[in-house]
Amino acid sequence: MTDSLAPIVAQHYNKIEEKGLEERKQSRIFYMRNFNNWIKSMLIKEFCEKLKNVEGKKHVLDIGSGKGGDLLKWKKGGIDYLVCADIAALSVEQCQQRYIEMKDRHRRQRERGRCFEAEFITADCTKERLKDMYKDSDIQFNIVSCQFAFHYCFESITQARIMLRNISECLKPGGFFIGTVPDAYDIRRRLEEASDCKFGNDVYSVTFPSKEQPSLFGAKYDFHLEGVVDCPEFLVYFPALLKLAEEVDLELLYCKRFEDYYEDKSTNQEGQFLLTKMQALETYPPLLKNQKSTGSNDDYRSAQQKIKDLKEQQEEEPIHVGTLSQSEWEVFCMYCVFALVKKDKKKN
Repeated sequence: MTDSLAPIVAQHYNKIEEKGLEERKQSRIFYMRNFNNWIKSMLIKEFCEKLKNVEGKKHVLDIGSGKGGDLLKWKKGGIDYLVCADIAALSVEQCQQRYIEMKDRHRRQRERGRCFEAEFITADCTKERLKDMYKDSDIQFNIVSCQFAFHYCFESITQARIMLRNISECLKPGGFFIGTVPDAYDIRRRLEEASDCKFGNDVYSVTFPSKEQPSLFGAKYDFHLEGVVDCPEFLVYFPALLKLAEEVDLELLYCKRFEDYYEDKSTNQEGQFLLTKMQALETYPPLLKNQKSTGSNDDYRSAQQKIKDLKEQQEEEPIHVGTLSQSEWEVFCMYCVFALVKKDKKKN
């Protein structure tokens, strides 16, 4: 494989403009992006809660931190120190600025607790050793997080090994590696069902060079997601990931498809509260008469059926339900959430 794809990925993410809330609301995938954000919030919350009884300061490494979309999640998680690393230099600068603004707001508004300290690193985490770049080379992390970025390391087995070394090398025994990744099995199934080497809908498309059985590493495809992503990615064959993870003492806790993780977490009170607060679901039909749904009418057949079923149980009208358009749901269901733990050799 050529090593030219990393600069392409970095350039792509550097070009994405930071948009305000009102402009983001106009996006065709506004609710899906919020839904993905909700998944990350629940995942980060789940593992930060596991640190409550851990002695000492809580340190986190965020690989592929981007523009800092998870900073507030880590703040709410009550951590003490965060290292943000990303390949895109401009994104790292924006992440750092976002952190400065968050910390200043925390001080001005006299919010409860302390705001964590942080450092920021621009690096290709699939090719460079992060330990050599930390302010404290002896730092030990309780959690390493890699959200929607791990698949880039599967360009080659060498890059995957370097990424996993970066993840595990400074992770405490008993510490966690959490992340989100495209589901290679689901993507291959969709490709096999397609009439050619491309599939998708009005918000996303996936294009492969051919339908041939891909190699374990370097299985490139082009991914386009409306207004967000338009660059090459790589399939992550999960058994291969687990095999390489064993080499650096990481073992699987779980791997769940997004829709299954949603089913797990949406049943608890906080999960339901955050779904509403984060606007992770679209109200159907719209509450206001002049308001339009993001998708076409056919995109809401499941919501229409749910309303029909509810009407049979109660006579009250109108009935509104929280949903995603079918086009957005198809993208959402293409991902998995996973968690691994660093083995404690002293206990073995």
